[in-house]
Amino acid sequence: MAFMSFVGRVLFVSVFILSVWQEFNDFGADGGPAARALRPKFNAFSKHVLSHTGFKLPSVEMQHLIAASIALKGLGSLLFILGSSFGAYLLILHQVLATPILYDFYNYDADHKEFAQLFVKFTQNLALFGALLFFIGMKNSMPRRQVKKKAPKAKAM
Repeated sequence: MAFMSFVGRVLFVSVFILSVWQEFNDFGADGGPAARALRPKFNAFSKHVLSHTGFKLPSVEMQHLIAASIALKGLGSLLFILGSSFGAYLLILHQVLATPILYDFYNYDADHKEFAQLFVKFTQNLALFGALLFFIGMKNSMPRRQVKKKAPKAKAM
């Protein structure tokens, strides 16, 4: 059972690991193609947040966001494979921050093909988010193993 759980965790994080590998290999002085694709989406998200909440997001360098994304996904994936809840929390943090920015279906009318594509990817990321929450819930609901301490032996005199 432990082996199957391990294989399941490896298959689950393969999505994140392949993403990290691609972003790391393409990362250049400017953050690579991921940073160039993220800039307009981040600007649109900032305007959306400002118009709905009145809160202005700080300006950040895209290569820093991509580097943080690589770190969160990479470290979170490795810890998750080892069965750590902290790794799941790191992946959840990435999902919460990245999903509404990358898959901005809310900026399109339902008639556009971009809406459908982005909405499908958004809901797929929600499924990943739900699976991570399920893992944490299951991890916290299992009783911890109690290590029995041996009583010290009486010394013979």
